[in-house]
Amino acid sequence: MITLRGLTKRYGDTTAVDGLTLEIGAGRVTGFLGPNGAGKSTTMRMIVGLDRPTAGEALVGGRPYATLRWPLREVGALLDAKALHPGRSARAHLLAMARGNGIPARRVDEVLETVGLTAVADRRAGTFSLGMGQRLGIAGALLGDPRVLLFDEPVNGLDPDGVLWVRRLMRSLAAEGRTVFVSSHLMSEMELTADRLVVIGRGRLLADAPTAEIIAGSSRNVVCVRSPEAATLARALTERLGAEARRAGDTLTVSGVAIERVGLLAHELNVPLLELRTQAASLEEAYMELTGASVEYGVSDRAGV
Repeated sequence: MITLRGLTKRYGDTTAVDGLTLEIGAGRVTGFLGPNGAGKSTTMRMIVGLDRPTAGEALVGGRPYATLRWPLREVGALLDAKALHPGRSARAHLLAMARGNGIPARRVDEVLETVGLTAVADRRAGTFSLGMGQRLGIAGALLGDPRVLLFDEPVNGLDPDGVLWVRRLMRSLAAEGRTVFVSSHLMSEMELTADRLVVIGRGRLLADAPTAEIIAGSSRNVVCVRSPEAATLARALTERLGAEARRAGDTLTVSGVAIERVGLLAHELNVPLLELRTQAASLEEAYMELTGASVEYGVSDRAGV
């Protein structure tokens, strides 16, 4: 488990992380979302001791990272896929990490196989593509077989097959009872991967809830209705239930009311229905609602210069 208590980081007059308090539990994938400049990478760096908090604390298993005797055996992290010596081979890079943390050398070959780099294990890491570098970074995070794992944008540079592999890997690690904390800008991937989401904006916590709950809370969730008496039903939905009903021919898009109430009202009015269904918001839509006021570099909807 990762515990943040009033975690704050300031750089001069700029507050990058502002009083984050939350727990990132084991046995699930927790997605970490926020606009550019929201403080995600800074938060992760403080968790693994690369940045010192201005105030508050970050604990791993109840202890600060700096107090862990064998850090890689307890916490694995991919924060920067380029943080390696370009002249070393993939195997040499991992062997150096293993020796510094008392990890058996045989573990290096195990993780190279896990991430699909066995065939290029003796190539210099500096010649790797971005996707191969990501795989090597993931291998380094897995090296000590830790119970806590942090990944910052792990699918950058990966092809669709690699993205699917990372998704399955994250979920399998969580299924083993590990704590898996993953940041990403790919909303569609987070919707498929994360059980729970932590959303921040301008360094502050905006949401900490199950993924399904965050999507369900979006105003973009609507009820779609098709009826030959759509106008009659629209008036009743507005006047009697206070719903917003937009009509296009025989089709209504209804917001502000549950699908069950729409169906019951149609039955009460003896209005025939040709179609009645819920159109759920995407995670991207829910995320944009949550973070709209926290975007650092906002632009207008009009294209052009």
